[in-house]
Amino acid sequence: MVKVQKGFTLIELMIVIAIIGILAAVAVPQYSQYTKRARFAEVVSAAAPVKTGIEVCVQANSSLDACDTFDEIGVQQASVEVGDDVASAAIAAGSATVTMTAVTALNDATYVLVPTYDNALNTLIWDETTGSCRAAATRYC
Repeated sequence: MVKVQKGFTLIELMIVIAIIGILAAVAVPQYSQYTKRARFAEVVSAAAPVKTGIEVCVQANSSLDACDTFDEIGVQQASVEVGDDVASAAIAAGSATVTMTAVTALNDATYVLVPTYDNALNTLIWDETTGSCRAAATRYC
């Protein structure tokens, strides 16, 4: 007579648990980084009205110097700093560089927009490569 097996052996169960443990050890840090990137998207989107305000102001005045404060671009700073993940927003005098800073939970990462005015085309070219959100350790933006 042949005896029919009615379950899993202890070794088979231990192998399954080990595989699940390995997958969890890889997935949890990746998920954590993913959620931080998703939260940082709020910081990037909060910069959009400031960026648009500077672009409109430059079109009207043909100069970055006339568009380097929140009052000059017609955007209220408090309206940009809303949300749970935006700590602060700033515009640098003279260069109109926009710096958005995230909250401490996102490592105080910064999203920096540096405008360059093209006289010939009367337009702005934006450089987004200088913020700490681009650092290898975070890669939020």
